[in-house]
Amino acid sequence: MKTLNDMLSEQLKDEEFRKEYEASQPEMDVIRAIVDARTSQNLTQKELAERTGINQADISKLENGTRNPSVNLLKRLADGMGMALRIEFVPKQQI
Repeated sequence: MKTLNDMLSEQLKDEEFRKEYEASQPEMDVIRAIVDARTSQNLTQKELAERTGINQADISKLENGTRNPSVNLLKRLADGMGMALRIEFVPKQQI
């Protein structure tokens, strides 16, 4: 039985797929960071919504990738979790 990583490795051999996958990485990193931060504190989306004043449905949309957050929204999420938001640019060879 193939693992997810096996399947991804196969698909990344396709140049067109690889380019699309790489292009989506920043968005996926933001989604992963939001979910990881929330779950590391054992918060539900509803609890985070109550702390931030952001509608729970909007948090769900952020986490499933159907809404792109503004920097201000990310700051509100970070504040609601007692965290600071840090955004950085890094040289491509370090990614």
